[in-house]
Amino acid sequence: MNKAEELKKRKIVAVIRGAQPNQILPIAQALKEGGISAFEITVESPDVCNSIAKLKEEFGNEIFIGAGTVLDPETARSVIMAGAEFIFSPTVNVETIKMTKRYGVLSIPGALTPTEILTAYEHGGDIIKVFPADVLGIAYFKSLLGPLSQIPLMPTGGVNLDNIKNYFKTGAVAAGIGNSLVNPSNLNSEKDYINLTKKAKQFSSIILN
Repeated sequence: MNKAEELKKRKIVAVIRGAQPNQILPIAQALKEGGISAFEITVESPDVCNSIAKLKEEFGNEIFIGAGTVLDPETARSVIMAGAEFIFSPTVNVETIKMTKRYGVLSIPGALTPTEILTAYEHGGDIIKVFPADVLGIAYFKSLLGPLSQIPLMPTGGVNLDNIKNYFKTGAVAAGIGNSLVNPSNLNSEKDYINLTKKAKQFSSIILN
């Protein structure tokens, strides 16, 4: 199974933004217990490379781990060396796509307009992240898939329990979920992590079952 198919199989990518290093393993464990096993750690998170390496060491192939908010090829290479299996970007940076593909890693650039989406795909993007998806919503996402049905698209930004099912019905191959699933600043006790698992189960029961 190639990496694109691996992500499509897991369907939901939990976007972990700004987590402290000591939170990474408990967050991943809580999400995994809730049925979500693909994680994006954004590069502005403290000690992101070490966090990625620790997750791979702890969970191996049980998880699919990548880095997000990657804006340049140098950063892409750093997180790939740490073990990132996919690279998320909020924009279309051709050099970042090239670097990612050079190392055989899944490239998921972010785009919003049809021109940006096609440009990202033509330059090697494997799956295109429609971002920020909530600005124009599901109707816009559906309209994109009319002329661009050959391009695998995933919404990120504003995806929540109320709309995720409709995105997949419309044709999304996966979805990135941020604060509506994981908010590290709210994870301060064992009960908080139990609640995170419960929330992950809510999302996974909609999509994965």
